[in-house]
Amino acid sequence: MSTEFPFIPYSREVVEHGEMLKRSSDYFEWMDSRRSVRDISNKPVSKEVMENLVRAASTAPSGAHKQPWTFCLISNPDLKQQIRIAAEKEEYESYNSRMSEEWLEDLRPLGTDHNKPFLEDAPWLIIVFKKAFDIKNEEKRKNYYVNESVGLACGFLLSAIHNAGLVALTHTPSPMDFLTRLLDRPANERPFLLIPVGYPAEGAKVPDLRRKDLGEVCVHYQ
Repeated sequence: MSTEFPFIPYSREVVEHGEMLKRSSDYFEWMDSRRSVRDISNKPVSKEVMENLVRAASTAPSGAHKQPWTFCLISNPDLKQQIRIAAEKEEYESYNSRMSEEWLEDLRPLGTDHNKPFLEDAPWLIIVFKKAFDIKNEEKRKNYYVNESVGLACGFLLSAIHNAGLVALTHTPSPMDFLTRLLDRPANERPFLLIPVGYPAEGAKVPDLRRKDLGEVCVHYQ
């Protein structure tokens, strides 16, 4: 079978059960400390750090290795302000006419509303776009499992942000078409996620919520 990619030997360290158990437990405890944070400081974060976060996100698996994503890194204050204005306009409409009463009821314990100051406060915004298709030599080429692939990359990104000692928030104003216009993205890209990134602001608070227990999210078949 011919292939575009040469196959090379794969190897990594062998981890014994005791060490594996410790690592898996430590990783859970560390990831369990990750929170979505809305109070974000304007303290600068270097471009090099942000680029490393994108590199880490781009190690995610993707359908047919198409890597159907673009990560736009935004630190320009004027552009962040434009994004905030456009996002808050859509959010106001959502909170006042688009969302069902059930949805609003579910959001009330989190204390959210249409005001999104973190879109300007955070030193960086990462706008993730999914590529519905690629264009190669002026020819339209199909991408596979686009939502799944980009979702995986965003998960990797959030883990990398947490690992770097920073905080983030996954923000999804709906609709998000304004991001395509403001960032002048090509027709094959669709906005997927808006993620403000930075240090937590002094005195930042998060809801005292509980994650589901293992028995609520895991089913054994033995």
